[in-house]
Amino acid sequence: MKVILEHITPDENSSFKVLHIKDVPISELNWQYHYHVEFEIVCVFNGKGTRHVGYHKSHFEDGALALIGSNIPHSGFGLNATDPHEEIVVLFREEILSLPEGEADTAAIKKLLEMSRYGVLFSSKIKNLLIPKLEKLASAEGYTRYLLLLDILFHLSKTEEYEVMNTEVMPYTIVSRNRNRLEAVFTYVENGYQNDIDIMQAANLANLTKPAFCNFFKKATSLTFVEFVNRYRIDKACILLSQEKSIAESCYATGFNNITYFNKIFKKYTNTTPGQFIKNL
Repeated sequence: MKVILEHITPDENSSFKVLHIKDVPISELNWQYHYHVEFEIVCVFNGKGTRHVGYHKSHFEDGALALIGSNIPHSGFGLNATDPHEEIVVLFREEILSLPEGEADTAAIKKLLEMSRYGVLFSSKIKNLLIPKLEKLASAEGYTRYLLLLDILFHLSKTEEYEVMNTEVMPYTIVSRNRNRLEAVFTYVENGYQNDIDIMQAANLANLTKPAFCNFFKKATSLTFVEFVNRYRIDKACILLSQEKSIAESCYATGFNNITYFNKIFKKYTNTTPGQFIKNL
């Protein structure tokens, strides 16, 4: 799981960038963990995948619409998705927004942008309402394109159908400063979550003693290493359950050796039991 600084180039004759991804196999796209100066609106039309924004990581089943703040580490929402996959991504800098001072709408949009530092997730209802506007934005040109962006931000700033994904901001400096260490540990977990995970092995990969590694990892991710591994495994278990694997198969395939413990950890991180998760599908 690499963590990279991504440099965004605005579209030709525009002050911001719009990507409309469709008719491309998931396997041909890159969804790695990254950060960039630009704010990002990401809308997955439908289907399932993984949201990983800052410290937050969760599975979605019916598409997703989110606003991610400047320099907040995140992965692409096509992570763990299945074909066919369609999404629109809008990347813009705050300074391009011409917002008159003293206007109520200006205050609402500025509040929305401030809140985006925590990652803002909108309801499926809002997502479905905004898909036509995003499609128009993706094909628009000139000043019409810019006005559509303001209109979308206006609608997002007025809705109350959202949730904040993080309780605290993940500073990009933590990720960038410790990039190599985090990459080594993330890759170790990514490649070995099905088996026993050894914290000493993770500490060795980070070139730290066990106590120093525990302090480093908690500071960098706001999670203990055990919490991180359990969250990662539960996220993978959600994917397996959505693929009609049994609870027992999902438990053992994600490194849990005890179904009772698996059920306990699953409920801790998803607020539901594996059985109820299957029913909700």
